[in-house]
Amino acid sequence: MELVQQDPDISAYLAASEAVDHGHPVVREIAHRLSFAHPGAYAYAEAAFDHVRDDVPHSMDTGDPRVTWRASDVLELRTGICYAKSIAYAALLRARGVPAALCYQRLTDDDGSHPVVHGLVAVLLPGERTWARQDPRGDRPGIATRFSLGEERLARPVRPELGEVDYPPLHAEPHPAVLAALRAAPDLSRLERTLPAELGPVRLP
Repeated sequence: MELVQQDPDISAYLAASEAVDHGHPVVREIAHRLSFAHPGAYAYAEAAFDHVRDDVPHSMDTGDPRVTWRASDVLELRTGICYAKSIAYAALLRARGVPAALCYQRLTDDDGSHPVVHGLVAVLLPGERTWARQDPRGDRPGIATRFSLGEERLARPVRPELGEVDYPPLHAEPHPAVLAALRAAPDLSRLERTLPAELGPVRLP
């Protein structure tokens, strides 16, 4: 699929914000440690992906009731759903000057019911002309993801016949519907009931 930059200024995909808070000491410490052990943009991006995928369990897999949405909280508390883990991965990438965007899919059950939005990250490494989507959700039986600039290794490719969708926009910030759901939920149980089923367009200022 063809991904579409919502902001033509690449610096938007390097910026810090309340959610993608890569200036926070927790994010900076992990970024420093990973970059020291894995010098070079590609090696670092892969190591940061592995860290978020493997060292930050998906809260719906573990039943952890805490809801996180700031990158620093995701990395410090080591818990979060796909949206939160994507925010954390984007923050680690931006902390080392690698442009990172948030992007999304609409997925369903095998019968097309219970649609829900799934969060991903797109990375633009030096020397590359195209963004590459990554899925730091976390593996479990039936799901095997990995960092890849070639063939995508996501948790699940979309099935258009079931109404599933790859959303092409590349967001510099979490989609407002995603962030609102995360911020409003006092615990995982409430979040599961309020996850967005689809995304509308976001207008730039």
